[in-house]
Amino acid sequence: MPGPIINDTPTKTTEKKITIDPITRLEGHGKIEIFLDDAGNVANAYLQVPELRGFERFCIGRHVMELPVLTNRLCGVCPAAHHIASTKALDAVFQADPPETAKKLRELFYMGQYTHSHIAHFYALAAPDFVLGPSAPSNKRNVLGVVDAVGVEIGAEVIKHRSYGQKVQEIVGGRATHPCFGLPGGVSKQISEEERANMEEMAKSCVEFAKFTKKILADIVLANQDYLNLILNQDAYYLETYYMGMVDKNNKSNFYDGDIRVVDQTGKEVVKFKPDEYLDVIAEHVEPWTYMKMPYLKKVGWKGFVDGASSGIYRVGPLGRVNVCEGYTTPVAQAEYEAMAKTMKDLGVTGPVHHTLAYHWARVIELVYAAERMLELASDKSITSDDIRGEFKEPKEGVGICEAPRGTLIHHYTSDKNGLCTSINMIVATTNNYAAINTSVKQAAKALIKNGEVSPGLLNKVEMAFRCYDPCNSCGTHALNGGPALEVNVRRKDGAVAETLKNF
Repeated sequence: MPGPIINDTPTKTTEKKITIDPITRLEGHGKIEIFLDDAGNVANAYLQVPELRGFERFCIGRHVMELPVLTNRLCGVCPAAHHIASTKALDAVFQADPPETAKKLRELFYMGQYTHSHIAHFYALAAPDFVLGPSAPSNKRNVLGVVDAVGVEIGAEVIKHRSYGQKVQEIVGGRATHPCFGLPGGVSKQISEEERANMEEMAKSCVEFAKFTKKILADIVLANQDYLNLILNQDAYYLETYYMGMVDKNNKSNFYDGDIRVVDQTGKEVVKFKPDEYLDVIAEHVEPWTYMKMPYLKKVGWKGFVDGASSGIYRVGPLGRVNVCEGYTTPVAQAEYEAMAKTMKDLGVTGPVHHTLAYHWARVIELVYAAERMLELASDKSITSDDIRGEFKEPKEGVGICEAPRGTLIHHYTSDKNGLCTSINMIVATTNNYAAINTSVKQAAKALIKNGEVSPGLLNKVEMAFRCYDPCNSCGTHALNGGPALEVNVRRKDGAVAETLKNF
């Protein structure tokens, strides 16, 4: 149940702008600017990303074989995702097909990433809003407050199983953070039987903990009518967008490999494409007030921060993948997927789930799947084979795509004949979601702020509109040409704009 609401009485502001800076419980930096009209209602709102990371520029001229290790420095939270996408891009650059052992090891490593990442988000970043309540005191609304509320024993289990996910990455990938095992056509390290057996035992424990997390979600969130009403609030947390995610040949969700499927607001498939076809589907928009790009569906077009069939905005990540796929290949995850569909149907929701806060629910389903899949792979004794590297050819151009915990991740490299990188483009999960995140923040602010009345709890509910996406702004901050999206106004003495200069 929520904790007590303290000092959360709404107060009326006479300001025309409300700034939430810094925004909290995310990776990277950002701020929300909310602009009010004369009546104190929201005219507009933006989530601004003020930092720049220039990987798409300083990787040029480096040997492409270095990129899986260089690009995973984008982030200390999801380096495994960049390592896998980059390694798959090298497979394409060198026209290499990894042997089955290497593919299994890569996916096993990646399920370790998913397990630790989804545990971290659910318990440390999302849980404070649901275990303690959206309007709980800000000094309590954190991971320590959650541990205090649920008990040290559960907190210890959270830490233990997150560490198990990290340990699997360390065993397979060489390092738990910033891995170094991916090579074109394979991996660099063979797994011993002792290591395999160790990972199998950790995976068994992670499956049980994922089931426990599923129960936590059911008992604390879904069984609480106030929270269920919050999730179902169509005024504050509801967007009808397109969705994108990776699926296997049977349209089952797959995080490591497959085709990219896009569905519309009714769940109808719009397109399914291969990694090297992404430029036929996705275009990128830039704005002068942020360093993050805004991808959209090229054939639909950019219509601004609005949802609906005429807007090219799409969503990725856990909710996007649940809406795109037709189920999971592991039993408990499949059962939970069916339970979510039944619950939503009983509530009158058919087709895709457009309720933004349902991202948390989808993330728990994915935690179950990742743990189950990790156990399947760790139990397979063939992963100890020494057949871990295939042949490769002269370098050219290649695209690698995987599903990062936060959504679809694209790495695109071009190499010269000497293997030096001549161009690089990355569309990161949070970048894919950025237009939708801004739309969600604007929608929540408009629904929640009325007549200039604000409170800490209310502003936290605005933050909840972006938090459920689990944004990683460090990964996502790239301008289109690799430099800042800069706009300069040259003014006359009277303040009038004489000339506007911009580089986008």
